[in-house]
Amino acid sequence: MQTNFTEEQLQDPGIARANEILRACVHCGFCTATCPTYQVLGDELDSPRGRIYLIKDMLESGRPADARTVRHVDRCLSCLACMTTCPSGVHYMHLVDHARAHIEATYRRPWRDRALRWLVAKTLPFPGRFRAALRLARLGRPFARLIPDPRLRAMLAMAPARLPAPGESDRPQVFAAKGTRRMRVALLTGCAQKALDPDINDATIRVLTRHGVEVVVAKGMGCCGALTHHMGRTADAHAQAAQAIRAWSAEIAGEGLDAIVVNTSGCGTTVKDYGHMFRGDPLAEAAAEVAARAVDITELLERLDLPPGRGGLRVAYHAACSLQHGQKVKDAPKAVLRRAGFEVVEPVDAHLCCGSAGTYNLLQPEIAGQLKARKVRTLEAKAPDAIAAGNIGCIAQIGSGTGVPVLHTVELVDWATGGPRPRALSGRD
Repeated sequence: MQTNFTEEQLQDPGIARANEILRACVHCGFCTATCPTYQVLGDELDSPRGRIYLIKDMLESGRPADARTVRHVDRCLSCLACMTTCPSGVHYMHLVDHARAHIEATYRRPWRDRALRWLVAKTLPFPGRFRAALRLARLGRPFARLIPDPRLRAMLAMAPARLPAPGESDRPQVFAAKGTRRMRVALLTGCAQKALDPDINDATIRVLTRHGVEVVVAKGMGCCGALTHHMGRTADAHAQAAQAIRAWSAEIAGEGLDAIVVNTSGCGTTVKDYGHMFRGDPLAEAAAEVAARAVDITELLERLDLPPGRGGLRVAYHAACSLQHGQKVKDAPKAVLRRAGFEVVEPVDAHLCCGSAGTYNLLQPEIAGQLKARKVRTLEAKAPDAIAAGNIGCIAQIGSGTGVPVLHTVELVDWATGGPRPRALSGRD
């Protein structure tokens, strides 16, 4: 794609990177075949190729974002299926992230939108605040039909019927390896995950320590910045990410870390991209080191080569977009499930998003609902005993549309290799 940025514009590292990405695009349109929003809406501007044209025009002109561009960029899930499909290697993630930052800096949204986005950004990354918000949402759920804004109704629907107690990993500490220590890792315990399903972190710690891995919950870690980063709130995202980088760097400089384990794939995609996020920043070297050590939990489990397990269930595996497209981790989750004794089946169109996509199901509930319904149909068509996924957003999204138990992959592996039966499977054979 031909671009026409001025030399002055190209002095901005963000514009220079956008220029590289735009020039890689050859207009082939392969991305439209795998874009969920294009399939649902049928609008070229709701495809990656269409959004690329809008972003190019916005950035080249140097103008503030307009309502039309914002509408179509907001509808993007950032599922990154387009990056998997693209034969030219267009790094759409960096482009759309830059566009969102430009939108946030130059566009004044209607007041309702500003209020909702502020509420999400100031609540979800903070487990204490998020738990309090979930309690309030439970009180408000009986009145949901009276609320005209579907986004507020979606937020109320997010509240679980029972809010779990905080998990044992909520506070900074070290979990010793059982027997001979094989490695030492830090665990990113997440934000919304700690409030919605602390069992995931507990299962992660159990399965790792049981197989010789010392697990550190680093002091001062906090949020990884993923949620606010993908909302275009650059200052918030960098402040949160910098706090995590400093916390992990202190552990690296202290007793050392063999890996930084992430069991929420949306967070993992961002942490693995810290080197890009902090390029030119005083934290650039530390950020790149953290990114290089970051691994998804299933990558580490595969590396550990766990003994065969006693799973026995038929498990439909849902590949979270941030894992299969963002991190290119496709085989490890299925391999560890099979080694743990489970029969693994996959739905048709496994590359398509379930509609969760971070905050997408809250801010774009109608499109997210259509994507959820399709994903649930394809998963249930496999007649599974359980559904496994590697991201808390996907687990909550799919779980709200099916009676089949939906669990994190690590919960199943933990159970099959000596851990307790997952809560979600209680009452089932």
